Amino acid sequence: MNKNDELKIIEDMQAVVEQMKLDDIEENPDSEFDMFDCQCCGEEKPLAGSVVYDGIRICNDCVLFAETGFALGKIKNIQELMATMEDRKLEAQCQFIKQDEIEHSN
Repeated sequence: MNKNDELKIIEDMQAVVEQMKLDDIEENPDSEFDMFDCQCCGEEKPLAGSVVYDGIRICNDCVLFAETGFALGKIKNIQELMATMEDRKLEAQCQFIKQDEIEHSN
């Protein structure tokens, strides 16, 4: 697969994943504001555009990583994405703890 093919796949996946989010918002406008903790990146994200893979709910941003990774043959399952995102998830959790400490010390 050449670079142009990869770029085309990435662009296609961006459009598909964005449309998933828009469809969710159209179906349930509250989903844009209903938040959950993404089990992949660890960040609090809107329910709109999220997907459950093997019992693991991931946000729309991580869905883009997953679907692009699947399409490019970079990952085979959601567990592989979770493993690659572990550092980012830890960073998000540490940021949450720092923010919580700041709020409680004031």
